[in-house]
Amino acid sequence: MLVAGAALLVYTATAAISQQSSGLRGAISEVDLERQIQPRWLSTEQTTSIGADTQPAASTAPRAQATSPDQLDNQDDIFADPLEPRTSTSLANQRADTAAQPADRATGPSATDDDITTGTVRAQPLEGFEMDGLRRAGPESGRQGAIEGLGRPSDPSPFAPVGLRLGTFEVFPSIEQGIGWTSNAANSQGGESATFSETTLRLDARSDWGRHSATLAGTGTYRRSIAGAPLSEIEGNLDGQLRLELLNDFSALAGIGYDIRPESAFAPGAIAGVADRPNRHVLTGTAGLSRDAGLARFSATARVNRTMYDDAKLTDGTTASQRERNSTLGTLALRGGYAVSPALRPFVEGEIGRRYQDVRVDSQGVERSANRFALRGGLELDMGEKLSGEVAAGWLMERPDDNTLAAISGLDLQGNVNWSPVRGTIVTLNGSTSVEGATSAGDTGTFLYSTNLSLSRELRANLTGSALLGADYRLYPGSSQYDLTLRGEASLTWWLNRYAGLVGRVRHEQFTSNQAGRESRQTSFYMGLRAQR
Repeated sequence: MLVAGAALLVYTATAAISQQSSGLRGAISEVDLERQIQPRWLSTEQTTSIGADTQPAASTAPRAQATSPDQLDNQDDIFADPLEPRTSTSLANQRADTAAQPADRATGPSATDDDITTGTVRAQPLEGFEMDGLRRAGPESGRQGAIEGLGRPSDPSPFAPVGLRLGTFEVFPSIEQGIGWTSNAANSQGGESATFSETTLRLDARSDWGRHSATLAGTGTYRRSIAGAPLSEIEGNLDGQLRLELLNDFSALAGIGYDIRPESAFAPGAIAGVADRPNRHVLTGTAGLSRDAGLARFSATARVNRTMYDDAKLTDGTTASQRERNSTLGTLALRGGYAVSPALRPFVEGEIGRRYQDVRVDSQGVERSANRFALRGGLELDMGEKLSGEVAAGWLMERPDDNTLAAISGLDLQGNVNWSPVRGTIVTLNGSTSVEGATSAGDTGTFLYSTNLSLSRELRANLTGSALLGADYRLYPGSSQYDLTLRGEASLTWWLNRYAGLVGRVRHEQFTSNQAGRESRQTSFYMGLRAQR
């Protein structure tokens, strides 16, 4: 047992001595680990300092032998961009130079105080592509243009009016002057032709408010013959609206309008044998209040319509008064609608009103004032700029105060729709139904249905075209008589610049009736110059 134990101890000691011999791997020191993880050029320079730390007789301040610039150029840069091409030797040459360095480099002569390592690495000089971004631009660099000379985006409407700024309103005025010819100056049966001068003023004003809005649009035209049949007439219109957005989803609407134009020679109650057609004036006023309650909308609107006729100047030099034809119509309409979609809102509207004649009892002893009743159903359209407006149909009745006059009633059609199928194209459809009074014995009045379909198109940036088709149908209740007026118009505007343009227009109108002596045709041409701001 003692011999076996002694043999085991001898074997163990022999194995330990064998592991510490130079032929075996042995223990791995901290210096060897640092050499493996550091770059070759850094590990080579620090060999002396690390080795000095391991010797007990070394100085407390480790020193390293200075390295020449040529050696630094051949060493790897740990901060270099891996995608940037090298400007000195290849990586293989650097590795060869590093391997060729003597192993006992750290044991050379003692270095001076300038050679003491401070923990930093000498940077390589900038060469090649690295200097391109740092070199100062030479005189061959081109001069850059000023900011004011840079290109600007094109104006989508280069010929649109600029307008004037008046307070919180943008005003767009224009004036047009031209010469025209008409085949029927009086627009009556057997009328004569004339060459005339025409002057037109237009005004469009829009508010620039944050919450409320206001608009004002007006047109005035004066014609006077310069050759042929005598002609002197004026026509125009003015329309203003104010919209207020109130609290609790309430909104208020107010409007005022005025229209003046010569009375048609074939209008009911028109006086025959006049030297000039008398003017017809129409004043309108509107006030309304509406409220949105979820998807439902309720509104109440009051309207006042005042119609006046100028005295007629007869061919014999006398004057005939038309005061008996003057009247005032007041109505109140209640409407309720429900939105079935964001763009469609069907509605039902009821209307009551009263027509007051200026002369309560006319020269024939008849009281022509009447009560008015109407019921309509329609649809509101709201698709933004693409499609907007409303259409309605119903029944309208007026009952005179005089029992000798029968009540008149008939189909009531109303509509105002704007449609823009493509950019630069606007299609507008207007329709209305009105009751015209009468002055002859036994007649209560007539129904007049009017409609206009217009198309406006920007053919080019400086060329605008428009076309219009219209019709008026007058129905005489209680008889088979009727009047029909058809008209068509086409015009072109060629803009010379943003402020001036040439205007050309052709128009034709035809009036027919199943009554004898009521027929006329009129064709006219016009050429003028328009100036706008």
